[in-house]
Amino acid sequence: MMLNGKTIAFLVAPEGVEQVELTEPWQAVRQAGGTPRLVSTEPGEIQAFNHLDKADRFPVDTTVEEVSAADFDGLVLPGGVANPDYLRTVPAAVRFAKGFFEAGKPVASICHAPWTLIEADVVRDRTITSWPSLRTDLTNAGANWQDQEVVICVAGTNTLVSSRRPDDLKAFSQAALDVFSG
Repeated sequence: MMLNGKTIAFLVAPEGVEQVELTEPWQAVRQAGGTPRLVSTEPGEIQAFNHLDKADRFPVDTTVEEVSAADFDGLVLPGGVANPDYLRTVPAAVRFAKGFFEAGKPVASICHAPWTLIEADVVRDRTITSWPSLRTDLTNAGANWQDQEVVICVAGTNTLVSSRRPDDLKAFSQAALDVFSG
C-alpha cells in the first residue's frame, strides 16, 4: 500500500514516548510514500525513552496549537507510560486527537496511548486493545477491550487501529498503513 504523499501526524509529549513505538510506524509511513510529522505540545525536541531509560531526541515539526486534524490524513498515537499520561492533561492535545474522530479520519493507537483517547471521550462503543493495564480504564470509558495483536474498529466514517505492545509493531504498522491508504 502506498500513501501517495499523505501526511500523518504523530502526537507525542515533550518527554516519555516509547521510542520504538514512534520510530517503527514513522519508518513504515515514510517507506509507503507518506509524510510523517511530529506534533507535540511544545516546540523544539522531544525526549524518547526505551522503557524507563532515556533514548534519542527528535525534532518537533509543529505544535498542537499550530495545527488541527484538517492538516493531516491520519494520526498515530505512540505509547510509553509517561507520553499519553501527560498528553491527556493538555486540553489542546486532547482536542487535536478528538478532531480526527470528528473529521472521520483514521487513528492508530498503541500500548498506553488510549489514555489520550479516553480523555477525548472517543472510545465508547468501540472495540480496542491496549497495554493490559488499561483494560479497566477502557472498559469504564465504554469500550469493548480485546487482548489481540491488532484490532481494527470501524465506526461511522472513522477507523481506529490499536495494538498492545512493541511486540505487535509489525502488525500494527501494517494495519495502520492499510487504513491510512484508504
